[in-house]
Amino acid sequence: MTNGGETMDLRMGIDHYGLSCLGLTPLETLEWAEENHAEGVQFSGLSVKERIMIDDAYLKDLSLYAAEKDLYIEWGGAQHIPFDMESWDPKDVHSINKKAVQEASVLGTHVVRSCSGGLMRWEPKNPDTEFLLRATAETLTEQRSLFEDFGVTLAIETHFEFTTFELIRLFEMCDAEPGEYLGICLDTMNLLTMLEEPTRAVRRMLPWVVSTHVKDGGLILTSEGLISFPCEIGRGIIDFKTIIERLSSLTQEVNLSIEDHGGSFLIPVFDKEFLKGFPDLNLNEFIELMGLAEKTRGLMVQHGLTITERDKWSELCESRMRNNIKALKNILGYRRK
Repeated sequence: MTNGGETMDLRMGIDHYGLSCLGLTPLETLEWAEENHAEGVQFSGLSVKERIMIDDAYLKDLSLYAAEKDLYIEWGGAQHIPFDMESWDPKDVHSINKKAVQEASVLGTHVVRSCSGGLMRWEPKNPDTEFLLRATAETLTEQRSLFEDFGVTLAIETHFEFTTFELIRLFEMCDAEPGEYLGICLDTMNLLTMLEEPTRAVRRMLPWVVSTHVKDGGLILTSEGLISFPCEIGRGIIDFKTIIERLSSLTQEVNLSIEDHGGSFLIPVFDKEFLKGFPDLNLNEFIELMGLAEKTRGLMVQHGLTITERDKWSELCESRMRNNIKALKNILGYRRK
């Protein structure tokens, strides 16, 4: 991969979520990554059990191990929507984010992933997106100095809260510019669930990308709507060659962290009220999504592509993560380890 005629050495690692069902400690996850020829770990969020052991001493041990093995670390645990996504009661995300950036500072990392979670517009009773954008903008604007003082970028994941169009508007509302305190954790497969064609979406938000969840997937057209699902890298419909070429053009360092899991997501595109929640979706992009659904159908018929149920993930997580590492390295065309 090149950047301005020079080789851009994109480092390739894993997000620890793909192995979370194994019950590994953060240090054990780093050891697994090193043993399986990954170049780092994004800890995008820890379980309650994992959190018990996290103190400054443990974080320093993680940092020392990573430095010794030449592994990158990216941290998580931050949030951006100032509400509990179940009750919609106000949530003190400032305290949550302060803890996350303090931990990142001890680790010596400058990226903290944020995911507030929830298929928001799937439930009509939930607050509307514009209200949540305004509330999030107010919250993040107030926290600007928190992130700047610690030299940390809040990487908001392309999850199921906001589309890339909305994230860009959010950054405008926060009076933020690329390279400052806000950025994007690019999840390549989640874009499908939010009715975005991945290469178009990456082009829209490219300057903002500071971290990634590299994840392949598929899209199925059914009588109920579209169904999106993750799959092993190289077996699905994500155009990684184009996406990685675009990432390699960035001036900031961006690591490629593989995420994978079981499960699927119903997108009820035949529901007119549901589609009203995606006002930025245009006909051309929707047609491209239909093309990806047709491509998925072909892959299922010709190459046996299937949905992995969530309850089956623990049985194959290690083998699939190993396969993902090999596949991504083949796409990158180089092998450092």
